[in-house]
Amino acid sequence: MGSLRQERAESSRLVWAFMISMVVHLLMFGGYETGKKLHWWENAHWPSWLTPVKKLAEALKRKDPLHPAQTLQPQEPPLLFVDVNPANASVEPPKNATHYSSLNSEAANPDIDKDSNIPKISGEQKHVIKTEDVPRTKPMPLQPAPVAPPVEQAQEEAKPKPTETPGDLAMAKPDPKPAKDPGETPHVRPRTIREALARQPDNQLVGQKMKQDGGVRRKLESSLFDAVATPFGAYDRYLIDAIQTRWYALLDERSYAAENRGKVVLQFVMHPDGRVTDMTMSQNSASEVLGYICEKAVLDPAPYTAWPAEMRRMIGENRPIQFTFYYDYY
Repeated sequence: MGSLRQERAESSRLVWAFMISMVVHLLMFGGYETGKKLHWWENAHWPSWLTPVKKLAEALKRKDPLHPAQTLQPQEPPLLFVDVNPANASVEPPKNATHYSSLNSEAANPDIDKDSNIPKISGEQKHVIKTEDVPRTKPMPLQPAPVAPPVEQAQEEAKPKPTETPGDLAMAKPDPKPAKDPGETPHVRPRTIREALARQPDNQLVGQKMKQDGGVRRKLESSLFDAVATPFGAYDRYLIDAIQTRWYALLDERSYAAENRGKVVLQFVMHPDGRVTDMTMSQNSASEVLGYICEKAVLDPAPYTAWPAEMRRMIGENRPIQFTFYYDYY
């Protein structure tokens, strides 16, 4: 009987201890929630021994990625490359450029039937940024023979510092009618960007102009984007021309006649000395052979001309590039 009474007493004490614990926790929780609603804890003067704990809690709260105070600031979209016809170039750069190039240009279009912030362009394709039709009128070897630059007629490039590094570089669709065999031409790299631009046939990149709805108030016979000349605009123009030239030459070798459609997206890293590394193919909706041709079009002309000093200072020691090839793709 004595042991039974002792067990009952111990059980009773456990029950009372549990009940007291629950009451204490409920009082503490209720007091905390009440103080939180009435802002007691925000205005309270914490004792010195709790100050480090309070500072740690505030620091963790600031670093919380989901906290409203840590919302990311919106970033401006990167500038996109567009080829600018030297005949339509402007001396002063536009204030709010949406594109970059080797020359400055101010937005314009032939028709003014809408007032918007983008020009109207009456082309056919919607994937490659191009404002003029530039047909491939003659064979383009990998590196044409050097052309003597015009005397005292080369336009100086304005070099305002851009706010963003340019993004994707895109290629127009290939010509379904391959040109005749141009013969063997030695691969001689240009020593400077100026020499590389002088080698480009007709001083414009080949491609079809795009189709885009819009309209700006400035009226010209040709459509133009707001584009700003950058230290790497001339280099990218040279790079696109070299890759495009090799691409056409490889397609001519296999008598490509638009038998496949799709696009190939390549990603690689360029270095200041013109080397290309880390080539990957992130997308290929054409064919394995055409994807291989795109890789060769980038790798065969490498190493490219070394970067200008100002371009190297702005970009650093490597530059990730995404290059898109379109095969008769709309």
